[in-house]
Amino acid sequence: MPESLTPDRFQQATDAIIRSVTSVIDGKPQAVRSALVALLAEGHLLIEDVPGVGKTVLARAVAASIQARVRRIQFTPDLLPSDVTGVSVFNPATREFSFTPGAVFANIVIADEINRSSPKTQSALLEAMEERQVTVDGTSHALPDPFLVVATQNPLEMEGTYPLPEAQRDRFMLRISMGYPDAQAEALMLRQRDTENPLAAVRPVVSVEEVAALIRFARSVHVAPALEEYAVSLAQATRAHPDLLLGASPRATLQLVRAAKVWAALDGRGFVIPDDVTDLLVPVFAHRLIPSRSASGAHRSGDPVPQILDKVAASVRVPLAVR
Repeated sequence: MPESLTPDRFQQATDAIIRSVTSVIDGKPQAVRSALVALLAEGHLLIEDVPGVGKTVLARAVAASIQARVRRIQFTPDLLPSDVTGVSVFNPATREFSFTPGAVFANIVIADEINRSSPKTQSALLEAMEERQVTVDGTSHALPDPFLVVATQNPLEMEGTYPLPEAQRDRFMLRISMGYPDAQAEALMLRQRDTENPLAAVRPVVSVEEVAALIRFARSVHVAPALEEYAVSLAQATRAHPDLLLGASPRATLQLVRAAKVWAALDGRGFVIPDDVTDLLVPVFAHRLIPSRSASGAHRSGDPVPQILDKVAASVRVPLAVR
């Protein structure tokens, strides 16, 4: 793939990734698209849902579609931070300490059931996700580029889970839920997986160098100043909303715009429109916000944050003629 991509070449490559992943994950186009957005916008993806709906399969299908170094970490209560980041080991022959990289040293890291490990181990990913490096014994070690964490977690009401701290949730660009498949997709799954695992047939369709070129192309997508102001206004509206104790951070605003660039590129456009921003508002903002107790009590049937974000979006003026 050449250094300078054309929109057609970008779409060919991204369509190939989407086809590869959907050969395993059927009936979940938005989840697949969101995973691709996180990869190309240089963010991280949090997949939250009940067990058995394909969270880990989606993460593994994305990883298998890219010819890059992939590591999977099964987060358990006895997992140590050094298992994630690495450790300095003393070599008796040289009488020196040498660094042994941990499982986080990969292009794609699958953090499976991240909220089953202790908060101490969860925090081992903070520096890696934000600064793309780890520091062990005072020495910083750079992580590979590109670098993507795809984490899965079960709902907090389930036994043996620990809530992710706000600082870590804020480092995930997108949070999505898989949901149950429809009847047709579930029946197809029964037929396809009766004799073989479809993941075994997935082969890389792009190299790590091609992914880097796709990322560079997505960065070049134009965002008009009016749209940047629109994203800032949405974030500020969450900070002032009476039903929210914690609004969106400046990092959330930045990641909303970055994700919108990829969203526009996937639609074949070289510029962002307001719909790109509003389409991503809930996946990018919802997991970072904390509703007030009164708002939570008024929405006992579920999470009130998506409904609050709908009201926020309706209250902020949409810019016109922003191309």
